[in-house]
Amino acid sequence: MDLVTIVIGVALVEYVFFAMMVGKARVQSGIKAPATTGNDVFERHYRVQMNTLELLVAFIPGMVMFARAYGSEIAAGLGIVFIIGRFIYYKSYVADPDKRSMGFGLSFLPTVILVIGGIIGAVMNMVNSPM
Repeated sequence: MDLVTIVIGVALVEYVFFAMMVGKARVQSGIKAPATTGNDVFERHYRVQMNTLELLVAFIPGMVMFARAYGSEIAAGLGIVFIIGRFIYYKSYVADPDKRSMGFGLSFLPTVILVIGGIIGAVMNMVNSPM
């Protein structure tokens, strides 16, 4: 599980980086808290952070569930794809929101695989366990 813990930790560091970029964009744009609108570049950074937060809610437990069922290596590999996908999402969304699809897919698909795979694995373990 150490590998899964490391990948989750890197995903969280990436999220903190996105949050820092929101703060930087807030200062550069002059958007005062608590406002979240008024400057297109700031809003793009903000949406990347919020969209990542929304996905982390499924990604993190999904990684743990999947790792318990199928092993840390596969779960960590899917997690690395997620992290790369989120970075591509960040770069493309900030540059041009219409170009965010590849980054979204590379982070959403692993999350779905982790969650559904984790559920299936748990059900299979339960069914195959002696009562």
